[in-house]
Amino acid sequence: MEFSGKVAIVTGAAGGIGLATATTLGEQGATIIGCDFQKERLAQAQKELQARNIEMTTVKADLKTIDDIKKLFSKAKAEFKRIDILVQTAGVCYSTSVPEISPEEWDHVSAVNLKSVFFAAQEALKVMCPQKSGKIINISSASGKSGGVAVGAHYSATKAAVICLTKSLAHYAAPFGVNVNCVCPGPIRTAMTDVWGDEVNKSFAEKIPFKRYGTPQEVADAICFLASDRARYITGETVDVNGGLVMD
Repeated sequence: MEFSGKVAIVTGAAGGIGLATATTLGEQGATIIGCDFQKERLAQAQKELQARNIEMTTVKADLKTIDDIKKLFSKAKAEFKRIDILVQTAGVCYSTSVPEISPEEWDHVSAVNLKSVFFAAQEALKVMCPQKSGKIINISSASGKSGGVAVGAHYSATKAAVICLTKSLAHYAAPFGVNVNCVCPGPIRTAMTDVWGDEVNKSFAEKIPFKRYGTPQEVADAICFLASDRARYITGETVDVNGGLVMD
């Protein structure tokens, strides 16, 4: 029970990497607060965790809005008095081509993938720094390093920014005993990659040294390592989980 007594907030907890992470943390003893903007899917995720004897407090929130971010953290503080782990898996991905990206779509992707990451981390640090402990794990993407092929320029740009943001937050938080790290998944079998279609997914899989996509659980395992005390001397780091697709 590695996370016994720990309170963990997981954004994007309704499915994919977020659900796998919430499940793994919960199985190892953490108290889970799951956040997502999709109420029905979040309720279904809660049922799935309950079937594993894991209780998850749910908060429906649109992380594009500062008020909803504050609501999420206010609920966590009011109910549990502390926050030990923040995992930021919430994100949106569009494959819109460069000529077709509108200012509105650019702003939407930036708000979800970058703005919310900073302001959620800011709220978490207000709790973690006085505690003198805490772990923040942000989720970037291999496309944040390579520019991506099947994803839009706005998605890649925001994910690249998350890597640098992680380092800035890590510099700030380290004197308070708080670790801030980043995980960069490659293509992972989720609803986000399913929309690319079989032909694109098969083509991508051939480019991966392991010749397959990763699973949400494989990303969750890396996240949970960084959330654990085993990673207590690691901060500002970016961990690739991509089967060797991007090596740097």
